[in-house]
Amino acid sequence: MRLLLVEDNHRLNNSLRMSLMDDGYAVDPAFDGLEGEELAEMTPYDAIILDLMLPKKDGIEVCRDLRDKHVNTPILMLTARDTIEDRVDGLDSGADDYLVKPFAIEELRARLRA
Repeated sequence: MRLLLVEDNHRLNNSLRMSLMDDGYAVDPAFDGLEGEELAEMTPYDAIILDLMLPKKDGIEVCRDLRDKHVNTPILMLTARDTIEDRVDGLDSGADDYLVKPFAIEELRARLRA
């Protein structure tokens, strides 16, 4: 399974990438919204893990633009934004799932399997 991980926190990006690679996933990292959107458009991924608060372009915009361009890859938003309004905005932008930080890696793995 090939994943795109769009997370601007380098430490979290590297930690998640290593953990998911240990699980057998191929993981491509991106560190801002523009880079993530470009990779998502060029490469067929099985899933995208997308932070909301990103430099250059936020995750909501990235998600909407990908959906507008008919990129139907499942998107899991992974963010510190935890209000009901934030969750609704994320899901309404086209995300398939929404997971709030801090999170348990076991839950992230289960959501990816689902």
